[in-house]
Amino acid sequence: MADVVANIAKGRIAYYAGLPATNDALIVVLLKSSGLEADGTIVDHDTLSALLAAANDEADATNYTRKTLSSVTVTVDDTNNRVDIDADDLVYTNLGGASNNTLAKLVVCYDPDTTGGDDTTVIPLTFHDITLTTDGTTVTVTVPSGGFARAS
Repeated sequence: MADVVANIAKGRIAYYAGLPATNDALIVVLLKSSGLEADGTIVDHDTLSALLAAANDEADATNYTRKTLSSVTVTVDDTNNRVDIDADDLVYTNLGGASNNTLAKLVVCYDPDTTGGDDTTVIPLTFHDITLTTDGTTVTVTVPSGGFARAS
């Protein structure tokens, strides 16, 4: 489950995860540990560009690219009065090696226009703690069986 939910996404995460636009997607951005803001601050950024303009730095290890979440499902659970949001696991092939990073956050964002938008329109949804130092090996980020986020 999400370690923290961005303030701008509270109450809207199930909507964004339902991918309501024509060319939208949920993307994943990895953040370096050095300079990373505290959770109480990081949740205040309303766009990915604002998040990255602060002290937070995106990964730049060899073979790093932003990933698009696949097989996103939004499940309404009337029995437990919640919505669970899930996706397939992520695989980063040969992450690092020539250039490495120590990573501390995985950020799931809503990109409303994958064909022409930029970071000023990308909305951070959830922030997940990770502990990872890249070294050129393939890394699989496993999405928990209950999903990566829950709205209740």
